[in-house]
Amino acid sequence: MKHLRLIFGLALLTSLPAFGQGHTHLQSEPFNYPDIPGYLTLTTDLHQHTVFSDGSVWPDIRVMEALREGLDAISLTEHLEYQPHNADIPHPDRNRSYEIARNEARDHDLLIIHGSEITREAPMGHSNAVFIKDANPLLAGSAEVPFSEAKKQGAFVFWNHPAWYSQQPQGNPVLSEFQKERIRKGELHGIEVINTTDYSEEALGIALEQNLTIIGTSDIHGLISWDYLENNRHRPVTLVFAKERSVESLKEALFERRTVAVYNSLLVGREAILKPLLKASVEILQKEYIPGTTILKLVLKNNSSSDLLFENAMDFTFYSSSPVFTIPAGGQYTLNVKTLEKIETLQLRLKALGAYSAPKEHPVVEWSLKL
Repeated sequence: MKHLRLIFGLALLTSLPAFGQGHTHLQSEPFNYPDIPGYLTLTTDLHQHTVFSDGSVWPDIRVMEALREGLDAISLTEHLEYQPHNADIPHPDRNRSYEIARNEARDHDLLIIHGSEITREAPMGHSNAVFIKDANPLLAGSAEVPFSEAKKQGAFVFWNHPAWYSQQPQGNPVLSEFQKERIRKGELHGIEVINTTDYSEEALGIALEQNLTIIGTSDIHGLISWDYLENNRHRPVTLVFAKERSVESLKEALFERRTVAVYNSLLVGREAILKPLLKASVEILQKEYIPGTTILKLVLKNNSSSDLLFENAMDFTFYSSSPVFTIPAGGQYTLNVKTLEKIETLQLRLKALGAYSAPKEHPVVEWSLKL
């Protein structure tokens, strides 16, 4: 009965008329991204808040939101030091949010990752420690203490919103000596290149220079529906490419940097992972010449939740199509290639303009087609 009431309550929230003009409560389809050779694709959001720090919802709502969007794993990373609701919801045990979410998810196919946010002023900044065992020991001491304690617990730690203007007024991340020392000591392993609606290509540069894992998160405080779904878009997520669907395998993949950060049509990751994902996302449904011509008709299907923006990277040009085109998420696009003569094989080469493997660098993806 409790579950029915909560589900009804969430459904009611998303169906009520919104305040102000221009608001609608559209329903997005669940996340769907294909597996790549050798790995399962897990959709995760490892930076979220509830009333147990500075969020606006109870932890079980976060579980229901994740189930609604088809996520594979989430972490509720409550601020350790910042507790604005403490007078109303006192909780000396900083593990409480995780325990509530874990209990809610017990009968569902959703991985709950134990995590907390280490909240300090610049230059230390904010960082998330996930896969922790106990949040309480991370609370006390100088800025170095929670990082060394997280390492003792085997945690994966990433730098949150490094370009956040409240700590970096120019909107550009600055890698401090404190963070360099954490990296040297194996206490800092990743960095958010996408946080809420912000993509920082400078953070991507730091990730590549320092060999850090590329992360994308919602950092949600209110309702996912109000911030994202009612605008017919998904939250930012990290796609993690794991050997199996388990907490242990997810952790291994994060440490090995097998990730792509995604925010709707924006995909950011290392080329070795990003290119297989893009290639697996496009299925060739039809490949045949238009009768009486040397124009090759290709019907391309997008098997991902991201609109895919491509540019022609072949010597062949297109007929009745711009060299720049979009295959909508879950949709199709017909491409007519002028091969000048009938050929037996085609190397379809497309530059993915919505994807970044480095600052200002787009990967080129190839499909070898036998005609």
